[in-house]
Amino acid sequence: MDERIRCSWAGEDPIYVDYHDNEWGRPVHDDGKLFEMLILEGMQAGLSWITVLKKRENFRAAFDGFDPKKIVMYDDVKVAELMANEGIIRNRLKINGAIINARLFLEVVEKHGSFDKFIWSYVDYKPIIGRPEKLEDIPATTPLSDKISKDLKKMGFKFVGSTIIYAYMQATGMVNDHMTNCFLCDLS
Repeated sequence: MDERIRCSWAGEDPIYVDYHDNEWGRPVHDDGKLFEMLILEGMQAGLSWITVLKKRENFRAAFDGFDPKKIVMYDDVKVAELMANEGIIRNRLKINGAIINARLFLEVVEKHGSFDKFIWSYVDYKPIIGRPEKLEDIPATTPLSDKISKDLKKMGFKFVGSTIIYAYMQATGMVNDHMTNCFLCDLS
């Protein structure tokens, strides 16, 4: 049995433990992965993250591996197909938001060279280290997540409220909020 100390939210569910140990707080600079996490974080709105993690492989299959160039081409037939897919979160607003976000994501890539370059510029290309001592010390939003959210909304992105954006920042390692007693606290 693994005796390492983890953030308390990771619990004992193998999916959560794997996500905690191998993804959360680790810097992501791959545009494909950054897009996937943007869509998944939006899909999570109003639900638990474990729900999204359990459906992640279904999402990958249903959304063409999160390829924004394919998603931007989705039509009403594809949306209907997604709405009928019991393996994903079937919310028309979120699905349509993913299509809109694919188009805008590609526009950001065109303008900035990569989404990575654009989004990481908000943290000066270095992760913010939170070092919370207890779960209650981890914020749901910050002034920076407020700013990024506002900027993305102004561009037309959907499902990018400040709470979603802060979770996105944690998921992509822009922020490392591993607790001080967690074995990944000093992850950089």
